[in-house]
Amino acid sequence: MIVAHWPPISATLCPKFSGHVNKPLKGLRSFTFNSSFSFKASFRCYCIKNENPNKISSEEGFSVLGSDIPWDSGSIWSTMAFYFFSLHIPFSFGGLSVVAQILHQPVIDPQTEALSILTLQTLELIGALLLLNYTAKPGYRFSVFRGDQLSTRRNWLLASAIGFGFLVLLVFLTSLVADILIGPKAVNNPILKEILLSSNVSEIACILVYCIVTPLLEETVYRGFLLTSLASTMKWQQAVIITSAIFSAAHFSGENSLQLFIIGCVLGCSYCWTGSLSSSIVIHSLYNALTLTITLLS
Repeated sequence: MIVAHWPPISATLCPKFSGHVNKPLKGLRSFTFNSSFSFKASFRCYCIKNENPNKISSEEGFSVLGSDIPWDSGSIWSTMAFYFFSLHIPFSFGGLSVVAQILHQPVIDPQTEALSILTLQTLELIGALLLLNYTAKPGYRFSVFRGDQLSTRRNWLLASAIGFGFLVLLVFLTSLVADILIGPKAVNNPILKEILLSSNVSEIACILVYCIVTPLLEETVYRGFLLTSLASTMKWQQAVIITSAIFSAAHFSGENSLQLFIIGCVLGCSYCWTGSLSSSIVIHSLYNALTLTITLLS
């Protein structure tokens, strides 16, 4: 029997903690922030010899992301590296170890683990926002849910609905292919299910992590910052592919890497077309909500 497995794109809850860092809590990543950031969409013109100009214009017309970005193009990778090694790895991979040491508990109970994950992800989100604000150029205001005149004419709700449906279809198809080539895999995550069923507090904490905090965090970092920055220096298609590859690698989940890459591509395309993180955040949240529902019902 072929069973479709659904890799969550938010916090990957750790196995029972025993004083060592187990599989990382990870969670791909905006509301209005008081920072210097603004999305100014502009169509870039590529002067390519012997190319059909109408064709290029049509391709670039899909994306409303412009070349005027809040960060210096030379600091993109240094900022991303700082986030990854100073925020992402310490909070998502080493956070529970610190909690265990503070509480002097070799094994953290499910409710404490869920609340710790929520706290760690929230701190990582705050740290990421502070980092992006600090590295932004003067004169920019960060307004994630507000696009420019062109992006506001594009229906992000429609894009969210289409993107979510397309994402579920792609993940299901890749799951079928993986089951045929590798073998069936259990749908639910037993560790996550144990935490969800441990108490109402744990269930609420998981919902907040998967459906609110982590989507805001990952969409802000990987789409709002990285994709926006890369799209200003290359074609948006290339930027989506590179960003999705990094998004997948950041989860440190080899068995779900292909599906995470596909998820990143769908989220990236949605963001490029709408020019607002609202669409990708909604898709991200809905997908994680579906993951939680399947885990509870399986």
